[in-house]
Amino acid sequence: MNLNLDQKIIIVTGGAKGIGEGISRTLAAEGAVPVIVGRSTTDNDRAVTTIQEAGGQAFAITAELTDPEACRRAVEQTVSAFGRIDGLVNNAGVNDGVGLESGSYEAFMASLHKNLVHYYLMAQHALPYLKTARGSIVNIGSKTAETGQGNTSAYAAANGGRNALTREWAVELLPYGIRVNAVIVAECYTPLYENWIKTFDNPDEKLASITAKIPLGQRMTTADEIASMVAFLLSERSSHTTGQLLHVDGGYVHLDRAI
Repeated sequence: MNLNLDQKIIIVTGGAKGIGEGISRTLAAEGAVPVIVGRSTTDNDRAVTTIQEAGGQAFAITAELTDPEACRRAVEQTVSAFGRIDGLVNNAGVNDGVGLESGSYEAFMASLHKNLVHYYLMAQHALPYLKTARGSIVNIGSKTAETGQGNTSAYAAANGGRNALTREWAVELLPYGIRVNAVIVAECYTPLYENWIKTFDNPDEKLASITAKIPLGQRMTTADEIASMVAFLLSERSSHTTGQLLHVDGGYVHLDRAI
């Protein structure tokens, strides 16, 4: 299926590692130009080089997205380089384990900036250009908003906010033809996920116990599988889809894991 994303300029926050890298690679393979926005110049440049070596195009902007001004500058740099923005993928974030018992006000607020506030700011700054392009927004979310996890109050709250913003923006932006959807991730083996697994006394045993509860195939979702859904939602092939929370999770959230 031709997604008609050729030369579309799409910002991908956190687009150099993990799920974000998968999204960037997939978009480039579809002919789009992912603008990778992240805090590490080294990671950003590596991701761009990988895409270019595969025959695609990509652009990198170094930005610490917990800084509101950095969000504004990232959008300005994108427009300065390309003159347009056709899509936005809000993806950057981290499950930082700020719990109710273990956390603090300061840690909770810092986590919201890591995981939610920049979603709003990136969309707000990109909006004038998305209006012109009648572009799309895809927010990446987590099952924690719906299932809970334990000891991660701030991350769960941020993801609840991502879901709410997806629905709210879908309503607010209807007059401009801007579609807004979210892809909800459950168990996807990324470098951050691997670091979390390694905190357990028996990482292999813990990982096996998790994958055994994923209904479809008893395996992790891949970053490429998430990326394929993101690319579809950014494309005109999903032209009548907006305000949706799509779970790419092997049935983890909504099917009975006892099966």
